Amino acid sequence: MSQQSQFLTLLIILASFSTCFSSYKEDPHATNGGPDPIAHTTSMGTINLGDKHEPWLVDFMKSQTKRFGLTTRLSSASTSQKLVNVGDFGAKANGGDDTEAFRKAWKVACSSANSALVVPANKNYHLKPITFSGPCKPYFTMKIYGTIKASSHKSDYEKDTLHWLVFENLQDFNIEGGGTINGNGRIWWESSCKINDKLPCKHAPTAVTFQDSKNVRVSSIRIKNAQQMHLTFQNCQNVEALNLVVIAPGNSPNTDGIHVTGTQNIQIQNCVIRTGDDCISIVSGSKNVQATDITCGPGHGISIGSLGADNSEAEVSNVMVNRAKLTGTTNGMRIKTWQGGSGYAKNIIFQNVVMNNVSNPIIIDQNYCDKKTACQQQPSAVKISNVAFKNIKGTSASEEAIKFDCSKSFPCQGVLLQDVNLVRQGNGDVDATCLKVGLQKKGNVSPGC
Repeated sequence: MSQQSQFLTLLIILASFSTCFSSYKEDPHATNGGPDPIAHTTSMGTINLGDKHEPWLVDFMKSQTKRFGLTTRLSSASTSQKLVNVGDFGAKANGGDDTEAFRKAWKVACSSANSALVVPANKNYHLKPITFSGPCKPYFTMKIYGTIKASSHKSDYEKDTLHWLVFENLQDFNIEGGGTINGNGRIWWESSCKINDKLPCKHAPTAVTFQDSKNVRVSSIRIKNAQQMHLTFQNCQNVEALNLVVIAPGNSPNTDGIHVTGTQNIQIQNCVIRTGDDCISIVSGSKNVQATDITCGPGHGISIGSLGADNSEAEVSNVMVNRAKLTGTTNGMRIKTWQGGSGYAKNIIFQNVVMNNVSNPIIIDQNYCDKKTACQQQPSAVKISNVAFKNIKGTSASEEAIKFDCSKSFPCQGVLLQDVNLVRQGNGDVDATCLKVGLQKKGNVSPGC
């Protein structure tokens, strides 16, 4: 089907205010010794937005349609790729440092049209911090079949304590293969102030960072045990994160699964994320974000924010989380903003979500404070509007299943609860707190304010 025909079909669906997304059924890790297929299979969900949300959804779907060609081009180009094997450039996978070999192989692959940088299966390559820079020739793919493991020596990170693997200034770039990226994070977790409060709080490296890139796809790989965040997209456009398994112990500090910042037009689909922090975190500058078929837990849930820290301005809009399953997380669907900030978080939909023993299943907190001492009251706030929670069901580990704690100066506006049914895990009741919120209810909503 042509792109024009696809777009017309989308508009017809939107005209009836009802869109269906089919589940992704392909086994993303069937070859090369990758992880087991993602086990969860979700039923087809229905999006029924209403007039208020239709304009931004139309724009969102337009942006998605424009990106259909990226996957087709990358897939069709792979049939005649030039293969560049890191082993041919001196990578030994014998426990030594393979960084320079990867750097040399990248340089050759990057400068060759329709090329693939190959990390062979059944091998474990050790890398120090490295930046893979573009621009590169069109249709460049990195095929990770084996394992890339981070250096365990903190001294290797003295020049840059915030990053391990960085991909920057790339266009039409793809990572795939079913292999593993291992951040080797335990040495960093042990020295975290969240593990030992007598230690100073310091940042640790993000395992994989994409920055200043366009038309990027990361698919069918495992990212595990990041030093801090696992996968970050920063100032990127047109991104696909598909069929990923992101895992770390539930007590590993600050190990967000997928972090989106300053990025527009991103689709996160069919991912299993089990970490010690947010499964997905979306912060300022992000627009047109779609997360579909997400399995989350342990972790801190799916979060927008935090926004507005240190009196900063933040802007997040057009976010849709559709078909997610959360188990044992400390939060469910969350929007969190600091007092004193400015800007907005708007046009946000959480729908078709199943909660299993989740604390704080639904929460909007405009008085967020992640400090040892209480935060000072401030009059300004990040404005929150047009937020829908639809078809949310399951069990709450906390008595408070719904919490809207909005700003006295800038109350939350246009918040919708529709077909919500949350009960207490085990025995006990659940309740809801709704402070300074413009709230509308449709269908059966329990608990109610």
